Amino acid sequence: MSSNLPVAVIGAGPVGLAAAAHLMEREETPLIFEAGPEVGANIRSWQHVRMFSPWEFTVDQASVRLLEKHGWEMPPKQDLPTGYDLIENYLIPLAELPEVKKHLRLNAKVVAISRRDIDKMLDAKRENAPFILHVAYTDGREELVEARAVIDASGTWHQPNPAGSGGLFAMGEQRNAEHIAYGIPDILGAARSRYLNQRVMVLGSGHSAINALLELVELQADYPDTQLFWAMRSTNLTQVFGGGEDDALPARGKLGLRIKAAVENGALSIVAPFRVREIQALPDGMEVIGETPDGLMSVQVDELIVSTGARPDLNMLRELRLELDPSLESTRALGPMIDPNIHSCGTVRPHGEAELRHPEKDFYIVGMKSYGRAPTFLLATGYEQVRSVVAALVGDWESARDVQLNLPETGVCSTDSGGEGAACCGTSNTATSQASVVSLASIPVRGERLQLVSIPTAASRDCGCDDTCCGDGVRSASCGCETSCCS
Repeated sequence: MSSNLPVAVIGAGPVGLAAAAHLMEREETPLIFEAGPEVGANIRSWQHVRMFSPWEFTVDQASVRLLEKHGWEMPPKQDLPTGYDLIENYLIPLAELPEVKKHLRLNAKVVAISRRDIDKMLDAKRENAPFILHVAYTDGREELVEARAVIDASGTWHQPNPAGSGGLFAMGEQRNAEHIAYGIPDILGAARSRYLNQRVMVLGSGHSAINALLELVELQADYPDTQLFWAMRSTNLTQVFGGGEDDALPARGKLGLRIKAAVENGALSIVAPFRVREIQALPDGMEVIGETPDGLMSVQVDELIVSTGARPDLNMLRELRLELDPSLESTRALGPMIDPNIHSCGTVRPHGEAELRHPEKDFYIVGMKSYGRAPTFLLATGYEQVRSVVAALVGDWESARDVQLNLPETGVCSTDSGGEGAACCGTSNTATSQASVVSLASIPVRGERLQLVSIPTAASRDCGCDDTCCGDGVRSASCGCETSCCS
């Protein structure tokens, strides 16, 4: 394989551009492919959201060194950027540098990757053959591009999990797509008119769901006819509300405290446990039908926001030899290190090239996509990943193995995965929440469905744990619950 070929970087988000900066620092040539019309295209969809991590943990050092050569000044390290700030004050200035811009291709979607003249089944001369990337441009052009290595930093935000439980679309979900949004819509901005004075259900128990709910509560203050329903598959509110004042990222702790207050003030109604089975169109809205311990229950709404996390798109990698964790879809080596049933964002050990390695030599998945379905990724983790990977690609194995990571120790890392055991990682001294959930037994049955008519409350265990956390010894320990609480 020619050493003069570039290293292909897929995705021009923070981690993809960091990979390019590290490659250039090592005198390697990156070729950056971004499917969107600008860098940080995925971030644009949540640019109105303020991040938990301050600037100190949000920028990559090789990128900073490159920017500072051109007079860029670091924002105050302890300030919390929004997604907009991250794009405008960091990613765009980085992408506009002459050294980076000449290697950046926008509106360029990588649709498939293979080896030149060698499909997935062939062994002979495989490692010496260059990679071939099939690139489709938005103007209709297509191109086959050769590379000596590939770093996939394409993320997962564009591949949201569906509303249905079991990882499947609910019946009718796709037919009713015009009234369903995924992730964190701009409720107080561009999407304001869509939600005001409407019946809105938010599905999910992680930070994305909480962000959406808090914006809806603000909207409700101005438009009191707005009705809010928070549907979750779990009933563990201590896990959902997070570490509060014990969280080492104060902004994340405050988020949990704010949503806890909104629940206690009656601003929204919690529907839990609730697993969406079907969505039916009505003349005046939608009927969301879910499974509960007492049978089927239906809630009539106008809009549904699905904030249940995301998953990696592996379609373009079909011709490459991957070794994936069977549950998370990360690398097999990384899976046990990031399993959200056990680890929070701050308890993941430093990892790099060795843990990200696939059987396909010189191919790496980095950033959020490297975590597969695990939602506990932080940007600082991705920056250390690409530093280690680039060191390995240039043969600096000592540096590749010397992985270090400075992360704040977390209190509770609630997530967007929506799974039963997701990020069940509270500290033992987390304040117990007395907020409670829907008493399904109090909802009268009409025909074969339960019709939501009121939201009585029932107290949880004193320690804040329930069957979600008390299913086994590992999960109990990771929730910060004592065995006596789960007995």
